[in-house]
Parts: sequence; structure tokens; C-alpha cells
Amino acid sequence: MTEHKIEPENIDIDIDTHTDDSSVTDTQNDTPETYLPLLALRDVVVYPHMQIALFVGRAPSVKAVELAQAEYGDKVLVVAQKDSLTEEIDQDNLYQYGTVCRIVSTMPHDSDENCIKVLIEGQYRAHVDSLEAHDEVLMANFTRADIVSDMDEAQQKNTLNALVSLFESYADARLRNSRELVRVAKRIDDLLELVYFISTRVSMDLDIKQSFLEHDDLKAHINTLTEYLVKQSAEQNIEQEIQDAVRQQMEDNQREYFLNEKMKAIKNELSEMGNGAFDADDDIGELEQRLDEADLPEDVRKKAEQEFKKLKMMPPASSESSVVRNYIEWILDTPWNATTKVSINLDKAQATLDEDHYGLKDVKDRILEYLAVQSRVKKLRGPILCLVGPPGVGKTSLGESIARATGRKFVRMALGGVRDEAEIRGHRRTYIGAMPGKIVQSLAKVEVKNPLFLLDEVDKMAQDFRGDPASALLEVLDPSQNDSFNDHYLDMDLDLSQVMFICTANSMDIPPALLDRMEVIRLPGYTEEEKVNIAQRYLVPKAIKQNGLKEGEIEIVEAALHSIVRSYTREAGVRNLEREVNKICRKVVRGSVEAHGSRAPKKAERDLVVVDADNVSDYLGVHQFDYGLAEESPEVGRITGLAWTQVGGELLTIEAVGMKGKGELVYTGSLGDVMKESIRAAMSVVRARGDSLGIDYETVKTTDIHVHMPEGATPKDGPSAGGALTTALVSAMTGIPIRPDVAMTGEVTLRGKILRIGGLKEKLLAAHRGGIKHVLIPASNERDLADIPDNVKEGLKIQPVSTIDEVLQVALVRMPTPLKPAKVTVDKTAKKTLHS
Repeated sequence: MTEHKIEPENIDIDIDTHTDDSSVTDTQNDTPETYLPLLALRDVVVYPHMQIALFVGRAPSVKAVELAQAEYGDKVLVVAQKDSLTEEIDQDNLYQYGTVCRIVSTMPHDSDENCIKVLIEGQYRAHVDSLEAHDEVLMANFTRADIVSDMDEAQQKNTLNALVSLFESYADARLRNSRELVRVAKRIDDLLELVYFISTRVSMDLDIKQSFLEHDDLKAHINTLTEYLVKQSAEQNIEQEIQDAVRQQMEDNQREYFLNEKMKAIKNELSEMGNGAFDADDDIGELEQRLDEADLPEDVRKKAEQEFKKLKMMPPASSESSVVRNYIEWILDTPWNATTKVSINLDKAQATLDEDHYGLKDVKDRILEYLAVQSRVKKLRGPILCLVGPPGVGKTSLGESIARATGRKFVRMALGGVRDEAEIRGHRRTYIGAMPGKIVQSLAKVEVKNPLFLLDEVDKMAQDFRGDPASALLEVLDPSQNDSFNDHYLDMDLDLSQVMFICTANSMDIPPALLDRMEVIRLPGYTEEEKVNIAQRYLVPKAIKQNGLKEGEIEIVEAALHSIVRSYTREAGVRNLEREVNKICRKVVRGSVEAHGSRAPKKAERDLVVVDADNVSDYLGVHQFDYGLAEESPEVGRITGLAWTQVGGELLTIEAVGMKGKGELVYTGSLGDVMKESIRAAMSVVRARGDSLGIDYETVKTTDIHVHMPEGATPKDGPSAGGALTTALVSAMTGIPIRPDVAMTGEVTLRGKILRIGGLKEKLLAAHRGGIKHVLIPASNERDLADIPDNVKEGLKIQPVSTIDEVLQVALVRMPTPLKPAKVTVDKTAKKTLHS
């Protein structure tokens, strides 16, 4: 059973001690009730003589209310649940005693149509004998159980007065409408009713409140309530004493502050008499010495000296003193004028870049151009380079190499997941625990104003209620503005124009305004030969060193590296290649430890392990990928497309199959909206060219086409698969196989034109990795081949195409036979041409 949870704040308790006496009398005179619908409540106990408005949302509870109104004279048995968190309602989770209530009124909830607001009035206490379930409604067999007082009249009156007095003290200290509540309590002349009234207004636990229904001993209830009220009164007295003590402490602090100020004035007088000599251990003296020696701009020095004067006038133990001290220390730590000499030796920079990274000609040329210009110009505003490429191509490590090549200090800031604008601009000093932003913190760390600042993963920033950090970066990365960057904490202009900013990103998903301030350099990925060279020069020596191997223990030959690249990795970068090389080294280390122990073997004891193409599977297991598609035989309806993703180019397998049916088109494979539109457009292209492709209308009407892109869990979206989709559909509907060594990219229009695409280099790299021999690209992308390195184009036959007819001539094993021209008859009377 389920019910909308009844929260305490959703309950309106309305105690009315002037309950209609006639209703109670009628209830007592009628035949005793023993069977009523049961309404289970959470976090609230209902007593006799009590009115309460509550929201009922669980379906069984709503039905119980409706049944009570329809068949049981608006009567319902209300029982509290023991566990308020559970949705199940059974006898084990309900207390044994509840209250028979009369439903005064019901009305729908303002905003929840499944919830109703019910006003009920407690009648008398009842014991639950058993429960029965009827049509999802719990029905209760119960027995009326009134509590009878055994006190005499005088004793009851004294107890009433004592309870009212205790409640009055409690209400004055803790309740808002205390006067009205005390006035109501004084009008109650029944002791049990007063106990119920007070218990609804105090903050006791639910099980204690329920105990007033569960047990018959009225004296015990009175004792429990009295103890609680006395305890609350004692706590209130303690709280008052604490407040008095705090007030006294504040007065003492004021006195201490006055005496400290007099002491400070006396020290100043003595200091002037002693020619201003300061104690070497005095923190204030040390701070003043740093301030005197610091190389600060004039406006910054003026601000720092003003703050220092405030600091000297403050008591050292005050919280404001530490705030001002931290502010002055940040001013002194920030490098306002300190710089390092930037190297402008082009030959040295070229050698450094070539030593650390293989390939990446565009990036290296851009850095050398920057250094060349700087050798002619005294002050050059720092360039904002943005390296965009898939993971593992060396963007972050390239930033460190550029720092070494230019002689700058290197500092890195990771922007992944940054949501707070204060991470960039800092917090204002009005906030507790305020600090400068990461820009100022990083400059203080490297102690110079012209480092190489790497902003890593700039496309991973987010935004929420704390601000938009991408917008805060606009001023930082704008060469025309960042010479006066204003951090919220320092609240002074800081010159960032000499900082060389380099950003990295996996995709171009960067805010346009921010992207406009950057010079984008794309790193699409590496060819197989480049990966092998990188492994030989960097990855293998690094892995040997990291895993504790010595010279003469392992040799990974070039053929093994080719095998790893082809059969164990499929990526744009080299991260997985590095993992596989490390895996081989770990296995060799394990064999050496098992043979010689944990110590490294001596040179004479070392056994050289040679890893080649034949035994690489002994270290890496079964290969994960099949290299090359050209060896496969032609298949009907299967073609390879080229796609761009954030992790580089990928081969996209497209399958289409025709079957007898009603001419329906089905597509599967976690496709995005753009891809679905491409499939429908490709189908229209095929149907429009049916005669020339040998596809008659009857075949289209009686053939269902299913287009599928395997690896269904991978989302696929983008406007560059139209040509491949059209080819797959033609093959499926004509039965003509498609060459397996052909891959293509390009969107198709309804008139059969092949449109220009982006990410050509990444897609050609993916074709190269997959062993594709023949690649079809849009004719409008032919000019982009000039920017593609020769090592990417090697081994690929790249053919530009402008129409779908050119695509089909290359991709299909043979061209379909066109249908015979339709017979034409002429109706001479109507002078209209009729097609038979």
C-alpha cells in the first residue's frame, strides 16, 4: 500500500476545546461502533477533543476517507504508524490504540490532484482488535477504551492549575501565540483533555505522545508531561544564564580593547623615543619590513600601507586583524613586477620541442613564430593558444615542453567541473574565508608575472547559481583587456598581458565569445608510423624506467609495436598504447622477481626478454581488434562510414537489409535526430532515382527496409553519413554487394549532391587505422587535402566525389541495370501524355 507521506509541516492542527457537546452525547447514546475504516498517519498523533487538518495522499487512505463518508456516517479510526518511513500499512507497524474521529469536511488539494485535505475531529479513544483488508482499504475491529480518572475533585483542580502554570512558562519562552494558547488552556476543566491539549503543543517524541493513548494510567501521563515541562523550564534558565555570561564577556572584551589601545599608544610613544626600533620577533615588524622591501607599483603600495595602518590599530586577537593580515600577505605574495627572462633562441627552442614530442609540426611552427616576433618586438602581448584534440595526443605535456622551450615557469589550472566564478575572479573580502582566484594564487606560487599558464580542459567548465566561470575567463584571455585584470579579493588591477596562456580542449564545445579570443590549433591524432616512433622514443624508455627494469632486461622490437598499435589499441592518441607497453614491462618485472628476488639482477645475470610480433600475445593476451577490412568479401547492404567524435575519428559500420513487408522504414542503433533525418533523406533519394537504379515501385511497396548501426549503446549523431546511407539502401534493395575496402563521408541532398564536411583529417586517420584503401570525400573538401600531412595520405586512395552517382560507381561491385523506359501512349483528343 502506498500513500503520500504526511510531513509535519503539511499538517494544520486546530484545537477547539468548545467541541459540539451534542455530537459527543449522540455518539455515546448510539449503538457502540466496533467496525470502521482505518486511516494510518505518519508523524502525528490524534487525540479526542482535537481538530486537525491534514493532507491525505496514499490511495488506501483516500479510499478509507471516501468509504467513511459514504457508508459509516463520516466516522473513521485514526491510528499512528510506528515507522514513519515505510509505505506498508499492517498491524505490526501500527500502534494498538487510536482515536475514532468524525470527518468534518474534505476538499481537494490546491496543486496535487491525487491528494485531499481532510478536517477531522477526535471523538474517543479506541483499542484496535484486528485488521481486515477490503478493496485496498484496511477495516478495523476495535473496542472503545475511555480513560477514567480516580482523583477527587480537589486533587484534579490542583493538578489542573499546576499543569497550566508549567505550560504558561513553556509557552512564553518557546511558542509564538502563547497568550492565546494559555487563555484556551485555562478554560479547560477536564484533566485528560488538558493533557491532550498540552501534548499537541510541545515538541515531544512521537512515541511519548502515543503513550498517552496506549496506557490507561492518567497519573503516569501527568507525571511524564510535568517532567518534560520542568526540564524545558530548566533548560530555558540555563540558556538565559549563558546569554548573561556572553553579555558580560562582551563587556569585558570592550574593556580589554580599551586597555589594549592605551597600551598601544604607550608603545608608540616608547618606540618614537627609541628611534622606531622594532623587536625582530614582532610579526607586525616583520610584515612592515617585507612591505618596505617589496617591489610594488605605486597604487598597490598606497593601498597596502593603508591596510597596514589599520592592522597596527587593531587588537592582535581580533578576527578582523587576521583578515587584514591575510590581505596584506596576498598583496606581498603577488608578483606585480617580478619576471623571468624569456629565451628567444630559435634553435634551442626547436631542439627542445623535437626532443619532447614527435610530429605536431603546426604547433611547433606557431611557437617558433611567436619567439621570432618577440626577438624583434620589445613587448609582445601573450598569445592565447588553444590546443584542441582527442585525449592522449599530448596537449597537456606539450604545454610543459613549450614552457621549457621558451624559458618560462610552468603553472597548470584544471578547469574540469569548475562551476564557481570565484575560482577565476576570487571572493570579495566581505565573505568569511575569502581568497583570491586561482589566477592570482598560481602567479603567487610561481612568483613571476610572465609564466606559461596552462588552462586544462577548458571545454569541461560548467555553470550554476554560483556564476559562469567561462564568462569570467573572457577578461583573462582577451589580450586587449588582461593588462588590467581585476581580482575581486585584491580589488586592484593586475597585469596579465605578459602571461602566455595555453588552453586545451577535447572538442570545440567552447562558448563562442571565449573561443573568439583564442587561436585554435587542432591535434587530430597520430598515424600508425607516428605512434610507433613515439613508442620507441618516449613510451618504451619511460615504461622501462617506471617499472624498475634495467638495461639488457627487455627489448620491444618495432614489429611488436606495430602489432600492438594495430591489434590491441584503436585510438587517436597514445594512452592505451602506453598502458599496453607498461603491461608488458610489468610481466617481465614479475618474471625477474620470481627468478632473482626483489633486488635487481646484476648485469651478468640479466636475461634479455625480446618481445616481437610472434610472442606479444603471451604478454597482452588475445588481440582486441581486427586490422584491415580489405581482406573481407563484398557484402550486400554493409558499408563503412567515417565519423568524427570527441576522441578522434571513428569507423562507422552501416547495415541495411530488405525483407518482404509493406514498404516500411525502420532504423536502430541509438541514433540522434540528425542521423534519423539523414536516413529518411537517403531513402527519398533512392526512391526518386528508382528507375535509373533498377528499383520499381512494386519492389518499394512490398519491401521493408531496416537500417542498423551496430554498437547500439554508442550515441551516433551528425550530418555526414548521407552518402554511406544511400549506398547501403541501394545495395539492400538491388542485391548488389558493396566493396569492403571503401569508406566514405559526406551528407547527401535530395537532388543527390554530396555536401562539404568537417574533421577531414580525423576521419582520414580513422580510415588509415582501419586498413581502408579507398576513401570517398566530398569534392568541396578537396582543397583541405593541402593541410593534410603526407604521412596521413600515404596508403590511402582519396577520391573526391560531387554526386551520389559517382559514389555508387565506386562503392558497388557493379552498377544496377536501369528499368526499361515506360511505354507512352498519346490521347489525341485530350492532347495529354499517358504513362501505361
